Amino acid sequence: MILRNGDSHTNGNGHRIIMVMLLCLFGLYLSVPAHAQKGRKAKDEKVYLDHADKLRYDQFLKPGVQIVKGHVRFRYQDTRLSCDSAYYNQDQNTFQAFGHVHMQKSGNITLVCDRASYDSSSELFQARQHVVLTQPGRSLHCDSLDYNSGTEYANFFGGNGGRLTAGKTTVTSLSGEYYIDRHEANFYENVVMKSPKYTINTEHLNYNTETEQAHVIGPSVIKGNKGEVVHTEDGYYYSKTDRMELNGRSTITSKERDVEGDNLKYNNTTGESEGHGQVKIVDKVNNRVVTGDHLFYNEKKRVGRGTGNVVYTDYKNKNALLADSVNYTDSSAIAFGHALVKEFSRKDTLYMHADTLRMKAFHLDTDSVYREVYCYPHVRAYRKDIQAVCNLLVFNSKDSCMTMRQNPVVWSDNRQLMGDSIKAFMNDSTVREMHVLGNAFSAEQVRDKEHFNQISSKEMHAYFEKGEMKYNEAVGNVLTIYFPEEEKDSSLIGLNYLETDTLRMFMAEKRKLDHIWTSKFTATLYPMTQLPPGKEQLPQFAWYEEIRPRSKDDLYRWVEVPARKDQKMFVAPPRQVLDMKNRRNR
Repeated sequence: MILRNGDSHTNGNGHRIIMVMLLCLFGLYLSVPAHAQKGRKAKDEKVYLDHADKLRYDQFLKPGVQIVKGHVRFRYQDTRLSCDSAYYNQDQNTFQAFGHVHMQKSGNITLVCDRASYDSSSELFQARQHVVLTQPGRSLHCDSLDYNSGTEYANFFGGNGGRLTAGKTTVTSLSGEYYIDRHEANFYENVVMKSPKYTINTEHLNYNTETEQAHVIGPSVIKGNKGEVVHTEDGYYYSKTDRMELNGRSTITSKERDVEGDNLKYNNTTGESEGHGQVKIVDKVNNRVVTGDHLFYNEKKRVGRGTGNVVYTDYKNKNALLADSVNYTDSSAIAFGHALVKEFSRKDTLYMHADTLRMKAFHLDTDSVYREVYCYPHVRAYRKDIQAVCNLLVFNSKDSCMTMRQNPVVWSDNRQLMGDSIKAFMNDSTVREMHVLGNAFSAEQVRDKEHFNQISSKEMHAYFEKGEMKYNEAVGNVLTIYFPEEEKDSSLIGLNYLETDTLRMFMAEKRKLDHIWTSKFTATLYPMTQLPPGKEQLPQFAWYEEIRPRSKDDLYRWVEVPARKDQKMFVAPPRQVLDMKNRRNR
């Protein structure tokens, strides 16, 4: 053999290249971690036929398929399966099983059916007719089920649908899916869930058998064993805690009350409920309605609370509260923050506004029921025939008495009353009588709108008929200014100044003075053209027309009444709260 220089050089380079490649491969092998060198154990997808009483081939009818009968047993992955007969394709790792199919899988998962098929390449197990899939504490019954053993996902369909039983809870639907490893199921179409306390009808239900959480989606009706009915399109029910959360506009109705809101929470065991977003509670037992942004109520303790634009209307006791915050029980209520009370037990509604309102009812469920309302401070009251401002007001529906203290001012028609305290007793729609106690002062604007009839005394008592004052009595250090009028043209004759100890005035129709009775007195009549300077007003004179409430909508405007030097001050009581724990039910 003759070797050429070029050939020899070429062969040498070839050996060197091969050696470099081997060294590189060896180095790469050494750089791979030991656990990676061993490699990951491949998943055994082979289906094994462990036993059959009879085995035969029919290459014409079933090419490549073994026909097995009698006590057939298969094994694949972590699963065992038995049946009466089967078609087994060893090359494709598939089988079809017939008769008393019984599958057992790790995790205590079992499945029985009339017939089934399995394909190892897709890990899909298809069960048909009388299918029952069970796990500890739960089972799924259906007509048809496709189960992927790799993803632990199963979906059921066909026939009358499926039925999932978990403990004492049962769910039925026309179709659905079940995640076996997560214990979670989705049900679709004609879904009915029955638990010991509730029955749910919906079109889509998600249910976790481990946490016992149910989520309804779409128009749903939930009925409780106590008669309550829930309507929602997005709600959660937790069986373990007996708690319900409803999203979106939802309603809860029962024999005792109806609740409506954008977001509701309810616990049947504790009796607690709360709502958020335009909430409305209709209390059928106590005949009251509460609305607000946020409402809370405990039906067992029978106490409630509302915040944000709260309107509390008690139709049984004929009153209502409007405030930023309201706490209430069956017999009492307290309102805080720009509070307004409406008393509509009479023909004409009385409106009262204050920073804090406290309302309490006595002798409930009897013919002698009555209410007391406490308002403080910055009190403004309005009714068609009477208006008032003060810093403390107490109203008692038993005798229809309204007591005002701390700078009280009361108006009725063209009259204004002031004193240390004022009591007004009312008929259905008019004032019946009024008492001013301590530093009493009355002013009546005459027809020319420039002059005022005035009375000052220690006490003053006025009595009315159909809204018109018929009799007025002033007692103690009485000073009066009165402008008599001409009968023909109602022009003012003069100014009558009088000092006495007791004065009684009797009025005729159309607010005309009929006659006056006094004890020993001194009096002077001044013609209108000869009025001494400063005689037109008593020392206590004040006219607060700019402070007077003009309508119920004017009650939120507060103007401080100037304090009078001769007036006794009354300190309003401290802010009060309801004693929810020690309260007695009336």
